[in-house]
Amino acid sequence: MSRPAPVLEDVRMHRRAGLLYAVGAYGLWGFLPGYFLLLAPSGPFEVVAGRVILSLAFCALLLTITRGWRSVADVLRSPRLALIMGVAAALISVNWLVFVFAALNGQVLASSLGYFINPLFTVLLGVVVLRESLRPLQWLAMGFGAVAIIVLAIGLGEIPWISLALAGSFGLYGLIKKQAGPRVGAVSGLTVETMWLTVPAVVVLLVLASGPGIAAGANGPVHLALFLMSGVATAVPLLLFAAGARRLPLVTIGLVQYLAPILQFILGAFVLHEAMPPERWVGFGLVWVALVVLTIDMLVEGRMSRRALPEPL
Repeated sequence: MSRPAPVLEDVRMHRRAGLLYAVGAYGLWGFLPGYFLLLAPSGPFEVVAGRVILSLAFCALLLTITRGWRSVADVLRSPRLALIMGVAAALISVNWLVFVFAALNGQVLASSLGYFINPLFTVLLGVVVLRESLRPLQWLAMGFGAVAIIVLAIGLGEIPWISLALAGSFGLYGLIKKQAGPRVGAVSGLTVETMWLTVPAVVVLLVLASGPGIAAGANGPVHLALFLMSGVATAVPLLLFAAGARRLPLVTIGLVQYLAPILQFILGAFVLHEAMPPERWVGFGLVWVALVVLTIDMLVEGRMSRRALPEPL
């Protein structure tokens, strides 16, 4: 039997809301490099250290308002979950540091490429770590991705380490977070991760204060306000993503994720006018072909999976 009309309408509204949440999350992530450019002359270590502490403060406020501290206590009471969050914290700190470094050093296009590569790296992790087998179209996509990296390495005279570091750290971060399962929510997870990172962040700020100095607070009220908002800029996209992921099929999330690197590419190439020599165009083009192939495989597999499910009563 088919679903009643009111139920179908509820499902449609649920998914429309999920799509808005997901677009909001990836849209904000796409504009983050521009936000971090506004934080100059603060350096990457200062920005990331401040981002950690301010994210923790923002999450603490949310947990207090929503009375959600019990979920954090549940994570901390489990040594396994707490350790998983510690590993996730180490990976996301690397990701944040490289991402901010790229934004502040005119490498937004390298960031964009990293997040274009990320789906391919996730597939590779499935093979290497989870012992999954690749379908033919996935093999083809991986081949295009590998050739793209070789072209960029030869053409630019160096391995695209920023792109690979971003794809690798975020891919591993996602894999580690999956090990935690649904017991760790977006806010509680980010809270525990930033708890792990708070002491190193404080140490970094103390070292900067005793040496070259801290730029936040020394460059006018607007700069200070933007710096203080970095915690909100970190947490809000994560909360939107969590809300969207609960309402949308994995295939839809897989398609929406390309919005962030597309916006970063537009920002780097057409707003900041970063260099786009022929070899970089070729490298990006090969990655885009790989993603088209991977998306086709994802859509075909999703359709076959839905057909295999029994008709709901």
